[in-house]
Amino acid sequence: MAKQDDFVEVLTPREIVSELDKYIIGQDAAKRSVAVALRNRWRRQQVPDDLRDEIAPKNIIMIGPTGVGKTEIARRLARLAKSPFLKVEATKFTEVGYVGRDVESMIRDLTELAISMAKDSAQEIVKEKAQELVEERMLDIMLPKRKEKLQVGEDGEKEKVLEVVRGDKVEINSTREKLRRMLRNGKLDGRYLELEVDNHNMPMVEVFSNAGIEEMEFNIKEVFGNIFPGKKKRRRVKVPEAMEILLQEESQKLVDMDRVVSEAIRMTEQNGIIFLDELDKVAGSESGYGPDVSREGVQRDILPIVEGSTVITKYGMVKTDHILFIAAGAFNVSKPSDLLPELQGRFPIRVELDSLSCGDFVRILTEPKNALITQYEALLETEGITLVFEESAVQEIASIASDVNERTENIGARRLHTVMEKLLDEVSFEAPDMDAEKVDIDRKYVVDKLKDIFEDENLSRYIL
Repeated sequence: MAKQDDFVEVLTPREIVSELDKYIIGQDAAKRSVAVALRNRWRRQQVPDDLRDEIAPKNIIMIGPTGVGKTEIARRLARLAKSPFLKVEATKFTEVGYVGRDVESMIRDLTELAISMAKDSAQEIVKEKAQELVEERMLDIMLPKRKEKLQVGEDGEKEKVLEVVRGDKVEINSTREKLRRMLRNGKLDGRYLELEVDNHNMPMVEVFSNAGIEEMEFNIKEVFGNIFPGKKKRRRVKVPEAMEILLQEESQKLVDMDRVVSEAIRMTEQNGIIFLDELDKVAGSESGYGPDVSREGVQRDILPIVEGSTVITKYGMVKTDHILFIAAGAFNVSKPSDLLPELQGRFPIRVELDSLSCGDFVRILTEPKNALITQYEALLETEGITLVFEESAVQEIASIASDVNERTENIGARRLHTVMEKLLDEVSFEAPDMDAEKVDIDRKYVVDKLKDIFEDENLSRYIL
C-alpha cells in the first residue's frame, strides 16, 4: 500500500485555490487546473493497487506572456504538497550528440532535491538525541576526562598513572554539571574552542562522458576516496558554532542514509513536480541546420521522460511515470500544435493565462501576503522608517507600470519591481542618515520621482 503521509495535509481543490489566492492575483483557470492535478495525485493513492500504476498524471501546459504568474503558481503548488520541485528551461537542453545538458539531468537534479528534503526530515527526527550527544561532546572538550596510561616506574615495573588530574570523581561530576548549566544558559557563548573537523577539499577532476558529468563526479569521488583518505583540520570557533558543527556530525551518524535514499526516490517518483519553462522556444524547427537544428531533437528526448521511463542516478533507478510536468511558454511565435504530436498528447491540460491589467497591478501591490509594498515597508522598518503609501500613489505606480509595459516590452508584474526600485531609490540610499521616522508616498511623490523618466520614451526603455 502507498504511504498515507504522501500529502502531509490533504487539501481539496477549492482549498488549494484559496491558498494560491494568498500569493497570486487572478489566473483562476490556471489555479483550478493545477489544483485538480494535485488532488488527482491523492486520489490515485486511494485506488486499488492494480489500477494505481495505470493512472498517469495529467500534465499541464500554461500559455501566457512572461510575468503573469506561471512559475509562481507551480512553485506555490509544490510548497503546498511538500513536494520536490525543480524549475528548468527547455532551452538549456540539447539533443543527444550536441554539447550541452541532456534532458535526463533534470531527473537527477530533482532526485538530489528529494535527497536533501528527506535528509533534513530524518535529521529533524533525531535532532533531540543528537543535541544530547553534542552536549556531552562539548563537555568532554571543555572538561577532559581522566585518562590512565602505562609508565615505567623507578623499579622498572610498568604502573598506571593519570594523564589528566582534576580532583576526585565527585568534584569532576560537580564541575561537569556546573558547565552543563552554563552551556544551556548560553553563558559560554563567547568562549572559543578548538575543534577537529573533516577536510572536504579534494582534487578537482573533470571527466566528460556520455553518462553525464553528474554521474562521473560521483564515480571520481568513489575512486579517490580510498587514494586520498579523509583528513582532519583544526578550527578555532565560538561555542555556538562548535555546537552547530557537532550537531551536523552527530545527526549524520544517527541518520540511516539507506532509508533516506529509499524515501527520496519514493518522493521523486510519486510527488515530484518539474516546471518546464520556455517550452515554446523548442517548438518547431523549420530548418535542418544552424543553431535551431536540435530543437525537435530536444522534444524527442523530453518525450520518453514525460511519457514514463527509468533514469539512472547515483542513488539508483528513478521512474518518471508519475512525476507531474507543468510546461509553460509565451507561444507568441509558435503554438502548442507546433510541438511533436506525441509530446502534445502527454500534456492533456491546456490553460491560457491572462495578461495583467492596471487593476491587477494595484491588487499585486497590496493584496498578497508577500505584496511588494509590504516587502518595502518591512525593509525600511529595519532602519526605523515607516513608509506610508496612499491609495492615489498605489494607483499611479500601477498606471505607470502598465503604460511602460504597453509602450515597451511587456514583462508583466516584473515591471512593478523596476518601478518600485526606482521610486524608492533615494529613500533606500538615505535611510540610515534620515532624521524623519515617517515617509509619506502620495501621487505627487510618485509623479515627481518618475515623471521625467516616464515621459522620455528612450530613457524609460532603459531605466523602467
